[in-house]
Parts: sequence; C-alpha cells; structure tokens
Amino acid sequence: MTHTPVLGIIGGGIRGSLFARSIQENNAAQLGALCDPRPLARANASAAFGVPAFATVDEMIAAVPELTAAVIATPDFAHRDAAVLCASNGLDLMVEKPLATNTADARAIVDAAKNAGTRIMVGFENRWNPRFNIVHSLLHEADHGQILNQIGNLNDTLFVPTTMLSWAAKSSPAWFLMPHSLDLAIWLGGALPVEVHAVGVKKMLPAMKIDTWDAITATFTMSDGSYVVLNSSWVLPTSAPAVYDFRYEIQTTRGAFHIDGANHGVTHYSSDRLTWEQWGVLERGGRISGVPVDMVNDFVELLLGTKSDLPDAADGLLVTQAIEAVHESLEKNRAVTIAS
Repeated sequence: MTHTPVLGIIGGGIRGSLFARSIQENNAAQLGALCDPRPLARANASAAFGVPAFATVDEMIAAVPELTAAVIATPDFAHRDAAVLCASNGLDLMVEKPLATNTADARAIVDAAKNAGTRIMVGFENRWNPRFNIVHSLLHEADHGQILNQIGNLNDTLFVPTTMLSWAAKSSPAWFLMPHSLDLAIWLGGALPVEVHAVGVKKMLPAMKIDTWDAITATFTMSDGSYVVLNSSWVLPTSAPAVYDFRYEIQTTRGAFHIDGANHGVTHYSSDRLTWEQWGVLERGGRISGVPVDMVNDFVELLLGTKSDLPDAADGLLVTQAIEAVHESLEKNRAVTIAS
C-alpha cells in the first residue's frame, strides 16, 4: 500500500510559499507543516496554508511526526543544518539549488541522507524548462554530432543583490546563478567538468557595501574534450526588460542551437520602458502551473516510487564542487582541477 507523502517546508519566503501551494494542489501529497525563524513569516504562512508553522526544524519534526519528506527553501548558504537534521530524522529531501555553498556542507548533507537511507532531489529548474527539454531530446534522439562548446549568459539586474536578497554578500553570481547553467551544461552534454579557469570583477557592488563579485566568467574543460563558458553577473541595469537575462548557445560538429531563456515571447511597450513579460508560474482557475510546480510534482512522484530520472545528491555535490573551484580559481588567478 502506498502512503500519501506528508511534506514540511523549511523557509517561508517566496519560494517556500510557492512550494507549499504546489504541494497543497497536488492530490497525491499533503502539506504537513512549515518552518521559518521569522515570526511574521511564520504567522503569514500558517494563515495562508492552514498548517502549523514552527521557528526551528527540531520543533517541526517533534510536533509533526507524520512528516515523510522536507523541502529546503532557505537561503543558499543555510541549507546544511536544516537538510542534515531532516535527513537524519528519515525525511527525503528536495533541496533548492545549489545543494550547498561549499563542498564540506554538501558532503555533510549527502552523508546524512546516505546514512539514513533517504533520498535527495536537487532543484535544478532548467531540467523542467520545456525549451531545454526540447534541446535535450534533439541532442540525444538524433545524430547532431559531437558537442564542441556550450556558452551560457545568465545575468541578473542590480535589483537582485541590492533589494531582492538580504544575503547577497554571503553569495556571488557564481553561487546564485551558475548552478543553473552548469547543471544544464552537464545534463545537455552528458560530460563532466574536470577543470575551470575563472575571472571576475569587483567594483560596483563593493562600492555599495555589498562585498561580492559583480561579474564572473568561468571556462570549464569537460571530460569529453569540449568546453563550457558561463558568464554571470549581478549588475545589469534595472531598466533591462526583465529581472534576468538568459541566453544559451550550443555548437556541435553538425550544427548549433541558440536558446533565449528570458524572453518568453511577449514584449510590452509602455510610455517609459520596454518589458519582457514573465510567467514562470501561471494561475488559472485557482490553480498554479509552471516549471517550479512541475518540479515539486516530480518530487512527489519520486516519493511515491514512480519517478527516478531526477537530479540527485551526486549531481548536487558535483555542481557545488565545481562552483567552489570557480571561486578558488578567482582567488589563485589560474586554472583549478575540479575534485571528483
């Protein structure tokens, strides 16, 4: 007999609330509790979703013993403690990307899950993006030759590090953005990163008292001899048509692909600016749909044993190791071998 998964959400912000609603709208799962250290966030989440909300993960696990899984939607640097505690208590995990912001934390999460016999899915959203799914199918279902290179430009406007994130100084364009594009490159190409040489600039954000990188370019040598160049910055002007810019290119021995991930096809001209309308999540008839909702639904299918081809602990650990190597390369100003 298959039991209905009961999930707890760790983190009551925008993403945590989105995941909570996704679970409540999934008929095969149940939302059991939420957790957030901020009193107002807890009160709002509890009122919105009609479930108890707790200040700590310990309290949530003790008070709701029927929990079978947890979604980690805390800030990137704060994944380890929540994930290790949940895994150690037998909960399967869906963890927002990156799995962690250093290899030690990532290994601690992976080891806790391995010791407890629980599963990890990492939220690399591009694997659910229909545009990239089409490219993945084309690359793997037809003979497009060998991949020569992949080039990804994934950038945010200044709004993200100055207004959206209160913890930007604890992150970087590489930690916040490159896990998306690097996992995408690995998934599309089927090769692993073995070496990286990165360069970056620190000017605008440090001048604004946010001690992190403005822009980073990382060139990865892949295990099949191809290369991947990823450019990520946090300093696009806020007048840009969307809060992010995402352009991706793949060259093979028999052709090329160009994918625009930010322009969804609707350009809005107003009296003072041009805007690319975004609909990562759509609401229709009182229900939501979209890439992050699909991701949650697949996690539920994983819990039910009907889905397995999803980014897992090994994928999350590899990307964390690679992005940590990006920062090591920035510090040493040379190429760095990525730990395997």
